[in-house]
Amino acid sequence: MSESQKVADRPSAAPPAANSVDGFFKISARGSTFGREIRGGFATFFTMAYILVLNPIILGSAKDKFGHQLDAVQLTTATALVAAVMTVVMGLGGNLPLALAAGLGLNAVVAFQIAPLMSWDDAMGLIVLEGLLICVLVVTGLREAVMHAIPQPLKQAISVGIGLFIAFIGFVDAGFVTRIPDVASTTVPVQLGGTGTLTGWPVLVFCLGVLLTIGLLARKVKGAILISIVTMTIVAIVINAAADIKSWGLTTPKLPDDVVASPDFGLLGHFSLFGAFGETGAITVVLLIFTLVLSDFFDTMGTVVGISAEAGLLDEEGKVPNLGRVLLIDGAAAVAGGAASASSSTSYIESAAGVGEGARTGFANLITGGLFALALFLTPLLTIVPLQAAAPALVAVGFLMMTQVKHIDWDRYEIAIPAFLTIAVMPFTYSITNGIGAGFLAYVLIRTVLGKAKEIHWLLWASSALFLVYFAIDPIEQILGVK
Repeated sequence: MSESQKVADRPSAAPPAANSVDGFFKISARGSTFGREIRGGFATFFTMAYILVLNPIILGSAKDKFGHQLDAVQLTTATALVAAVMTVVMGLGGNLPLALAAGLGLNAVVAFQIAPLMSWDDAMGLIVLEGLLICVLVVTGLREAVMHAIPQPLKQAISVGIGLFIAFIGFVDAGFVTRIPDVASTTVPVQLGGTGTLTGWPVLVFCLGVLLTIGLLARKVKGAILISIVTMTIVAIVINAAADIKSWGLTTPKLPDDVVASPDFGLLGHFSLFGAFGETGAITVVLLIFTLVLSDFFDTMGTVVGISAEAGLLDEEGKVPNLGRVLLIDGAAAVAGGAASASSSTSYIESAAGVGEGARTGFANLITGGLFALALFLTPLLTIVPLQAAAPALVAVGFLMMTQVKHIDWDRYEIAIPAFLTIAVMPFTYSITNGIGAGFLAYVLIRTVLGKAKEIHWLLWASSALFLVYFAIDPIEQILGVK
């Protein structure tokens, strides 16, 4: 081989940084641009802005043991504040396009499982304890070690499963797919539209948004996802003004009467770190914390791996850059969420919308976090985007993440079966954690059956044992007399 050929075969060096900001975030080095990062930041915000409405609804609708409810306005402020601060911290400290906000699922556990057993202050104290425990796992290196112990094909399966999961979220949020209320009368758990057919203007907005998004993506138009969100929001506003539709869901696409709203920080600092132990038994508290930690631990793990893989940031060994800092910040976000009474905050899979728009660095987080900060004062204006206009982005990103399925060796059953279960269980059970658990257990079982138990990393054994407890938590609680 000639010297010129050798030089040509070498990977090209990263372009020099245009300025100090570029150098700090490695924007050029990761093949991105400021324009892509900004568009990505906007796209991520608009796909997850629903949390500003949904989190107050979930937490505000529940009562604690003493019949107290949290104020919706204060919850909105707390939700926006924690999302703004921790998203910016992740951008600066972790340099990943990974936004954070109050975790869906976790907030429901807090509202309907934990709060009825104690006061709101005690419940939020448990969230703080959960976050502190996760931070300890990070500092000791255990959380990072578990992520490194996962075989590369399972990491790819996690990314693919998340792709299907968020696409399913998009279809459900838009009303394109709905749950059949009385499943006892049919073997079909979900259906097309609300009645088995597509009806209503909101669903039409979603369908048009999907067509617009995939058309722009196919033509490789810059800003395709963001263009679709903005365009369909305008269309939805026009349709709503003409027809005065009542079925948009959480957010109605209409220009608000007041653009500015004053934030109310009254919930900040209202938590009791160990009060729960006095209200309920120690065993109950330990089981509740175990459930919170395991869900947060593996949800974040799947999200971080999936987003990093889609952004092309994993190294040759499948490792995430700055992983230790990323996981520590995620744990700190749980602490911040509990301390602000906004429930546990965690990494958001909707960040994939920003990655789909081209974001590759934490600079996109400055945009997303800045928009959440604006939402403290401009909530009426920034929450006019209906789910039907934002959901097409999740469907499109689901496709983009699904493409990684080609890297899995489907001829090797010892890998293919755990990968399949990981991919299938996530959307079918509406949980990233459940999918990871199913994949882990299948991987350990099959490797053991094939006589390769010694090749399994001890952390996978330990994680699988925890998942056995996680999946069997109900009978365990009954045996211990918790239920």
